Amino acid sequence: LFSKFIHPDEELYTEFYSLWIALMVVNAIIFLVGVVLNSLALYVFCFRTKTKTTSVIYTINLIVTDLLVGFSLPVRIIMFYSAGDCLNCSLIHIFGYFVNMYCSILFLTCICIDRYLAIVQVEASRKWRNPTCAKGISIFIWIFATVVTFSILIMAIQFAACCLSKILVLMVCEYFFPLIIIVFFTTRIMCALSKPSLMHQSRERRMRAVQLLITVLIIFMICFTPFHVRQVAISINPDMPHDVSLLVYHVTVTLSSLNSCMDPIVYCFVTNNFQSTMKNIFRKTEPEQTNVDILGMNKNSKGS
Repeated sequence: LFSKFIHPDEELYTEFYSLWIALMVVNAIIFLVGVVLNSLALYVFCFRTKTKTTSVIYTINLIVTDLLVGFSLPVRIIMFYSAGDCLNCSLIHIFGYFVNMYCSILFLTCICIDRYLAIVQVEASRKWRNPTCAKGISIFIWIFATVVTFSILIMAIQFAACCLSKILVLMVCEYFFPLIIIVFFTTRIMCALSKPSLMHQSRERRMRAVQLLITVLIIFMICFTPFHVRQVAISINPDMPHDVSLLVYHVTVTLSSLNSCMDPIVYCFVTNNFQSTMKNIFRKTEPEQTNVDILGMNKNSKGS
């Protein structure tokens, strides 16, 4: 039953060689684009961003997960030719891939919650929106994603009868619940745009918050939803034809990797001059310090 949820590359290579080649080309493009963009973003946020606000801390962690997802793509090809039928090698790769994918989902969720608090609950959230708290939450997310994913995979392998419930628990904890949170907060911020009580927040800041949450929602719909819908379909109908299950699995996994190329769009809404700093890097000029959190800076002064 577990093999219905996860199909090694060797199956696709053997049964659908042309599609395997096409997906490997797509993965190679995702790897190159994702690694370049995220490496530049990591440089900007680590070395060109003076103020490490909560949103910047979550973004740095998101960049790290995207880089790890990107680096896992060529590992798939290397393992296919070198590991052979090594089941443990495949499981290690699968485990690492899913941990990073779910960390990406959770850090995107944290960024969205942070935007909501910065716009709608400014005073109430002041004590929670600090770098120390953000670092603690980030550590918790890494541990949580690692422990939950490892537990689900091991229990699903050892106890096939429990596989359905365990996989569903994983998807509820690390996908559907974050998706509900993002939809809820996106709706709340959009409704709050017209409230007079939020007029002290500039319209540009509020619109950027909406744009960020909508971008994250689009990333969820394109990258993560197809894979999880497929997993639910397998849970409901374990007797799905093998060819259909195999094709859909590898296509949706490739789509889930695409988020490493789409997440840099989110970075543009985290700081006010991320785009200009990136342009300056490409122009080989001295970039400006990215030191203003466009939505999250809560100065104690009245001027803020």
